[in-house]
Amino acid sequence: MKKILSTIGKCLLFFLGWAVIVGLIPIPNELNPPLWRFVAEIIPLLGIMLFTAFFYFVEKKEISILTISNFGKGTTYGFTSGIVWLGLTTLLFYIFGIIKVETTNQVDMLALWIFSALLNVVMQELLVRGYLYQLIKKKYNLIAAVIVTTALFTLLHGGAIEAGIIPTLNVITMSLFMSILLEYTQSLIAPIIAHAFWNIVGALILGSVSLADDYPNLFDTQFVGNEIISGGNLKFEGSIIVLIINVFFIIFFLHLHKKNSHVK
Repeated sequence: MKKILSTIGKCLLFFLGWAVIVGLIPIPNELNPPLWRFVAEIIPLLGIMLFTAFFYFVEKKEISILTISNFGKGTTYGFTSGIVWLGLTTLLFYIFGIIKVETTNQVDMLALWIFSALLNVVMQELLVRGYLYQLIKKKYNLIAAVIVTTALFTLLHGGAIEAGIIPTLNVITMSLFMSILLEYTQSLIAPIIAHAFWNIVGALILGSVSLADDYPNLFDTQFVGNEIISGGNLKFEGSIIVLIINVFFIIFFLHLHKKNSHVK
């Protein structure tokens, strides 16, 4: 009982403490849109980095966050997974005649928008698969860590829950995919890169993934056909095609992870 209360207390203190402090820091409204978004993304990231460092030392460095461990493997599998994940999705949508590029937009300070989107992904992965994930895994087990952090990741994407069952399942399976990628590579770099590739290229370039409303996109894309297949207004993230691809990646990396465990 003591262990349960201690773990819950640490999780709540970590998450709520971060959320409250970040929420109290104002963002100047007079900033131009790309700079405003940059500030809006870097504040929560710095907050989660500070809280992670604090709790890391509170735990006497016993909780490994895996941020830079296995950097080579994490980078390789992160880029490969991200490219295949988004590439396969885009290819299938194109083959089925679901996606059509209508216009090209002029995006000022695109590099800053891209960097801001990257900061957002790093923040999400540190929050979900950083200290909290490793704490629960150490105190209990891997399954408990995956369940709790997947629930947190899903709640952070509340719009998907409101949109329906397929968008919700897409968020859940994406989180499971990122978790098994973390476990296989033993590097947080892998899910950060894969997640970032999906968000940056999928949203800022293709206009097919949902980020905060103020993020621009280079291409305006139209999705046609049955909403279950096309995703409707949510595009990729509302499509059953993405759900199937996510499940495929989960099974694939589970197989690799089990095979790797047997070899050891």
